[in-house]
Amino acid sequence: MARQTRRQEKGWRNRIVGTGEEAPDQLLANPANWRIHPKPQQDALGDALDDIGWIQQVVVNRQSGHLIDGHLRVSLAMRNNEPTVPVLYVDLDPREEALALATLDPIAAMAAADKEQLDALLREVDTGSAALQSMLGKLAADSGVTKFDPMAEWEGMPEFEQDDEQSFDSIKVHFRNEQDRAAFLVMMGEDKDRKKSIWYPKMEYQKQSA
Repeated sequence: MARQTRRQEKGWRNRIVGTGEEAPDQLLANPANWRIHPKPQQDALGDALDDIGWIQQVVVNRQSGHLIDGHLRVSLAMRNNEPTVPVLYVDLDPREEALALATLDPIAAMAAADKEQLDALLREVDTGSAALQSMLGKLAADSGVTKFDPMAEWEGMPEFEQDDEQSFDSIKVHFRNEQDRAAFLVMMGEDKDRKKSIWYPKMEYQKQSA
């Protein structure tokens, strides 16, 4: 309660202390960064930067010199030989830096989607990037804007023809004891361990690959 009272009395502090530009190879990755960036995300962000350019700064803590937000953008900038990266500087102590690093992305991810607004927005989006189209398609599906249609996914795909693996005929073989059963399987060139059926001539099962 005391902390809430202080917040109401003083208001929110502005921790932003400056802006600027720096060479990407001069920016320090945060050793406590817990985010990893899979290739689809790298491709989507790279294509967005190619199409639009910089519209958001990376965040650097003045006290530690470490990045708080923007690790992937910095990595892509180095890969693309970009001369500079736009930077927003903040002034945080170690506790505050850890809290910001742990909560910045997850708090943003807590936002829910207005399906009608998202649907209208996606109809306005025009991109030739396969990576961005894939990302936006997943966003729409995850948000309930579109539903997965398995038949549509197969449209235009070549037909799969599977060989007929049904047997022509079958017979039962009876054994007096386990020894007779094992001897029969050895004679047929089959594995004697718990085999329930065999083919003649011997036919190996081949697993279909996806």
